[in-house]
Amino acid sequence: MSISRVRISLAFAALAAISGWASDAHAQKPSIARITPYVGYLTFGDYVQGPVGTRLTNESAPVYGVQLGLDVTPNVALVGNVGYSNSKVRVGVPIIGGVNVGDSKVLLYDAGLQLRLPALSALGGGLTPFVEAGAGAIRYDVRTGPLTTTATNFAANFGGGADLQLTRSLGLRAQVKDYVGKFDFREAASFNVDSRVAHNVAFSLGVNLGF
Repeated sequence: MSISRVRISLAFAALAAISGWASDAHAQKPSIARITPYVGYLTFGDYVQGPVGTRLTNESAPVYGVQLGLDVTPNVALVGNVGYSNSKVRVGVPIIGGVNVGDSKVLLYDAGLQLRLPALSALGGGLTPFVEAGAGAIRYDVRTGPLTTTATNFAANFGGGADLQLTRSLGLRAQVKDYVGKFDFREAASFNVDSRVAHNVAFSLGVNLGF
């Protein structure tokens, strides 16, 4: 083989090595922002428990939403979330089970911190468990017959889940999140009723879009 051919072969080999290294570096570079549209199921806690086992709550219903995450460090992110559910106001009655007495449109919005497991998130891929906590509000638009009332209540939240990263910019997310708060009967209907602290739990699956 001539010297010229050897030089050309070495040049192509070097170019391929550099190209492969750049591709690997790009693939392992973690996303610093994630948009996660999701769908799931929202269960509601009891707002009031009355005599003989009666209770007032919302009927469990599908939930839809989107979460935005911005990395502060490789393992800590700021997150913001908006979710929506169309439910029914339900009066629980022993023996017969319960009666729906109105429609309830529920808007969830909150912000908080997410902590990702360092040992796995540093790899830039694979399965990454996380926990998060924050605060926000739950807005209820309740319609019973011709009457519509609105109540917006403070709600803390906490939860966790896992991200399965398929590529640098695409992944799947499974999450459970508990929204903890009270329903404000005074704002909604001018009733002086002390409601219970309710745990409203959302189970969701989403798609991570990284940037």
